[in-house]
Amino acid sequence: SPLFSCSSCSMPTTLLGSYLHLRPRCLAYALFLSFHLSQGTRDYNPKQMAIREKVFNTIISCFKRHGAENIDTPVFELKETLTGKYGEDSKLIYDLKDQGGELLSLRYDLTVPFARYLAMNKVTNIKRYHIAKVYRRDNPAMTRGRYREFYQCDFDIAGQYDPMIPDAECLKIVHEILSELELGDFRIKVNDRRILDGMFAVCGVPDDKFRTICSTVDKLDKMSWEDVRSEMVKEKGLSEEAADQIGQYVSLQGGMDLAERLLQDAKMSQSKQACAGLTDMKQLFSYLQLFQVTDKVVFDLSLARGLDYYTGVIYEAILTQTGPEGVSVGSVAGGGRYDGLVGMFDPKGRKVPCVGVSIGIERVFSIMEQKAEASAEKVRTTETQVMVASAQKNLLEERLRLTAELWNAGIKAEVMYKKNPKLLSQLQHCEDSGIPLVAIIGEQELKDGVVKLRTVHSREEIDVSRAELVEEIKRRTSDV
Repeated sequence: SPLFSCSSCSMPTTLLGSYLHLRPRCLAYALFLSFHLSQGTRDYNPKQMAIREKVFNTIISCFKRHGAENIDTPVFELKETLTGKYGEDSKLIYDLKDQGGELLSLRYDLTVPFARYLAMNKVTNIKRYHIAKVYRRDNPAMTRGRYREFYQCDFDIAGQYDPMIPDAECLKIVHEILSELELGDFRIKVNDRRILDGMFAVCGVPDDKFRTICSTVDKLDKMSWEDVRSEMVKEKGLSEEAADQIGQYVSLQGGMDLAERLLQDAKMSQSKQACAGLTDMKQLFSYLQLFQVTDKVVFDLSLARGLDYYTGVIYEAILTQTGPEGVSVGSVAGGGRYDGLVGMFDPKGRKVPCVGVSIGIERVFSIMEQKAEASAEKVRTTETQVMVASAQKNLLEERLRLTAELWNAGIKAEVMYKKNPKLLSQLQHCEDSGIPLVAIIGEQELKDGVVKLRTVHSREEIDVSRAELVEEIKRRTSDV
């Protein structure tokens, strides 16, 4: 029933749910539009962005420490570029509306565009990092850091190298980043697609079901073995005997000792593919020992990673706890070897061996934000070193002049946009924003050629000559 009438045209309007439905000719409907974000996306306030910037800086610093170069690729690709690269996850790709031109899709990850970049530019050797947004039509879980629009931080090594050396460096990078971010205890699970395929073969899985069974095994971190077994048998058509044999293997975890044991296993030793993977796994653990990261790495036969393009070693990092509460948020990094992907884009099918890792940055952000909230930590949202202030009236021009001098000298400075602000208001702004210093000028300071430099947290004040002010500010804020 009508709730009220439009004042401009007297047309009745009705309320349905949370939306006002108005007749099309009524321009007044614009006043009642309900604005909201698209599902799986969010805005970020200055505090959240400050936390993000800190995390990004830690990750980029690590990537550069390992000699990586930076590249960028378009946010959308030709639809055919992405089609057939992600297995059952292909249904999560965002396709753009056909507007009579090229059929386009938003990038699902940064790995396939990287492979396309290598093929198009005939690059056969590079160590690169790439940080950018990707898009997936996934079911969002905002509190656990799962979105439809999110950042990925990728590090990849492309080129012909001796086995397992680049793979070990990728795992070392994951270990460094998670340790530096201090997110809590973590574990890095490793496996190999060749070991998985060999396991499927000796367990009696038909060749044409390898990939779909692999996708089901990949759900073991979210589902019980009983549910995974049921899906393999009832939905994927696998025999109960084959499923039970798989169950015996996917429960195994260990290190180099497990690889040695499986090489002697009556069934696994029958698969040349599995033996090749297990031999490389032993080599990988020997390098990881040299990198001093084996304390966090475990060889886990249940790790599958459902993406079709992996060909060798695969790995995934999970947080076992995020603090005193021990709340698990699942995977925070993943990757592996994909030696055949570049060849899919090369006209002659030339392959470029690649291995890489992607940091699940949104989950990391969620944890960092929760930790900041729980600790009531004051997060600075600016890098301002000094506030230029005055206690007397009619000194706006002098404040602006001094502020310009500081800017020109590379000092991060602020000034209030009022002619005669109260000193208390200026000092309060410094307290609220975490600005460590205040440069106070008055009539007497101008006559004496000095500035009163105040340390905000201690409230101590000293007179500093105008000529020495820049160096004194730099000295006092060198560790800020």
